[in-house]
Amino acid sequence: MKENDFIKWHEAIKKRRSRRQFIEKPIESGKINYLVEYCQQLNNWLGGGARAVVVTDNPEQAFKGLMGSYGKIKGAPAYVAFIGDSNDLNYQEKAGYLGEAFILEATNFGLASCWIGGFFKPEVVAEQIEIMPHEEVLAITPIGYVKKEYTFEEKLMAGFATTHKRKDLKELCQGLAESQWPKWVQFALEAARLAPSAVNRQPWRFTIEQNAIKVSIDNFKNISNISKRLDCGIAMLHLEAGAIAAGVTGTWTYLESKDVAVYCVR
Repeated sequence: MKENDFIKWHEAIKKRRSRRQFIEKPIESGKINYLVEYCQQLNNWLGGGARAVVVTDNPEQAFKGLMGSYGKIKGAPAYVAFIGDSNDLNYQEKAGYLGEAFILEATNFGLASCWIGGFFKPEVVAEQIEIMPHEEVLAITPIGYVKKEYTFEEKLMAGFATTHKRKDLKELCQGLAESQWPKWVQFALEAARLAPSAVNRQPWRFTIEQNAIKVSIDNFKNISNISKRLDCGIAMLHLEAGAIAAGVTGTWTYLESKDVAVYCVR
């Protein structure tokens, strides 16, 4: 993808909100065709490890309830599955990275979405999409149109999950003192800080250097059974978009254990 794609994604970060209640309005065929082609572009761009697939046939079958009717996905005319290839050591973070690129593109395209990592039916998705034995459906997102106002159920769910509360950067960062951060670091971290995560846990931690930012998970505890590395992949996409919006480009190097990846500027 080009730098302009990252700049557009950066613009979408503050507009994107998780939405679960959709209106009875189909997505136009032209938009669906665009999104199908866009998924293929993202899959080719990533070059393996993860892929995204649009599903329009009986999408409601893939979702299961959460807290009774609260938080339930309703009325979505389509969904997108984010699939990881377990033959790739970094498939979880790659799925988060690719998936968030799609979601931010959909946001700019006028469509609402919501990361769903635990409350969907992977066996149904596997029936609707050809899944290889070494692949795993890590998450899905409904896509569609929503009312401007949140429904009562969405307001309740947002309050339950404290959706918009974010940890202070002082809690998330170590390394170079904030007073010494270059402008691009501030842009990148502010964007990464706004990344969505399972139950808003924000499991990423950042180690700051003059020309690099390392992304790590906070710890190995995981009560939700949703990959923290996938969450970090979402933050990685935000971080890179923020850096590019500040006029700086770089490259990712994947790491192991608690460390996920390091972004080094050129």
